[in-house]
Amino acid sequence: MSQPLRFGIITLQSEPWNKMVKLWQFIEKLNFDSVWVADHFVNYVSPNEPWFEAWTLLSGLATVTKKIRIGTLVTANPLRFPAILARQALTVDHISGGRLELGLGAGASGAVDPVYRMTGIEDWAPPERVRRFREAVEIIDQALRNRISSFEGRYYSLKEASMAPAPLQTPRPPITIGAMGPSMLKVTAKYADTWNSYGGDWGAPPEKLLKDTNKRNQILDKYCEELGRDPNTLRRSFLYFSPYSETVFDSENNFLDFIQPYRDIGITEFIFYYPVWYDKDQLHKFEYIGREVIPTLRKG
Repeated sequence: MSQPLRFGIITLQSEPWNKMVKLWQFIEKLNFDSVWVADHFVNYVSPNEPWFEAWTLLSGLATVTKKIRIGTLVTANPLRFPAILARQALTVDHISGGRLELGLGAGASGAVDPVYRMTGIEDWAPPERVRRFREAVEIIDQALRNRISSFEGRYYSLKEASMAPAPLQTPRPPITIGAMGPSMLKVTAKYADTWNSYGGDWGAPPEKLLKDTNKRNQILDKYCEELGRDPNTLRRSFLYFSPYSETVFDSENNFLDFIQPYRDIGITEFIFYYPVWYDKDQLHKFEYIGREVIPTLRKG
């Protein structure tokens, strides 16, 4: 394998602050490499429940963790101007001591996410959404790499934008792009350090998730080669977002049976939702996998 195995947990920011602190510190004590928050105005599955803003929360959680890498999976482009987001990322990179993973995405459509109706933000059509995202990623990449940046695009611009201090990570915090379709995969091949996918439609059977992920993986290889990029320099990451994910921590065998087929197609990072539905016995299994199984997988 060209990339070492990594394992992460994403938590939903609907818990009180004190519980979020304890949860992230607990995850850090286990052997996970990263911990993430989502980036939505509300939890669109349950819009009226409590919910914290992602980047503000991430800044706070950076101060109560020490070694684990942190990030947003993924930041929704419609919610922020790219230069402002670059400044936020620079700030959190410093607050965290250089532990930021910068997750970027085009954002969900209004058919899924009520943010546009609630806040008045424009719900762009899919082609415009991708075009805007492509410009935004280029701006963020430039701004975090350079002391002074300028850019003139169709949707966004920079004019001698100053970025100081430089990020702690060089040449910039690593970028994870969440991408599914061909246009987004092209942007990923050009700019990302990690590609993240959740596989496909909610409710799709596990074998279809694996097949679709492998197909996108091969498309990404082709796009990398067209750009003259070694495909092995792009990490492949999988977010297990499925009703079947409830069983992955039921036992060591379940966990290993899920991991191996994705390893076989080149996935080297696995991110799971924190199992909030678990009872105490199941949480003990989750802890066991974190403390005992994951270190063994890394050694292998």
